[in-house]
Amino acid sequence: MPDVAEVRSVPGRPRWRQSSLTYRIMNFTPDLPQNVVTDAIKRAFDAWSQVTPLSFTQVGNGQADILIQFSRSAHSDGSAFDGRNGVLAHAYFPGTGIGGDAHFDEDETWTNNRAAFNLFLVAAHEFGHSLGLEHSNNPSALMFPTYRYVNTEGYRLPQDDVARIQALYGRRPT
Repeated sequence: MPDVAEVRSVPGRPRWRQSSLTYRIMNFTPDLPQNVVTDAIKRAFDAWSQVTPLSFTQVGNGQADILIQFSRSAHSDGSAFDGRNGVLAHAYFPGTGIGGDAHFDEDETWTNNRAAFNLFLVAAHEFGHSLGLEHSNNPSALMFPTYRYVNTEGYRLPQDDVARIQALYGRRPT
């Protein structure tokens, strides 16, 4: 399934200026228990924090750098979802307002295994956009624009993604 290019072109290389970012899950998919969604989102952010100086903290209400929501069709961002088995999700480059936000198509079936669409894998991909990465042309990269399931147990970002995110933010301090 292709990933929509909702990472609108902006001049320069958009990136967050701070290394501590907050995120808020605005609503939950009924496909999975809330604790499973929360864990998948946390692990998706952790994949990026393992290789950069970035840290991510979930907030329960109020402002957050990255807002996460599950929606169908039109959902107030000008980029309506297309229904089942089309665009899975989209995210926006870092910035103010909608910048960094990630939206997941509720018409898809979200799972924590290989059936349908694995929320962790799609979220980790979308958060790459939220951090400033465009798609990769490397088919083994997480940021390749087509969904493919890989084993998520002990998941580590492919080297292509590591090199590209470290070009924006540097390496994680040892």
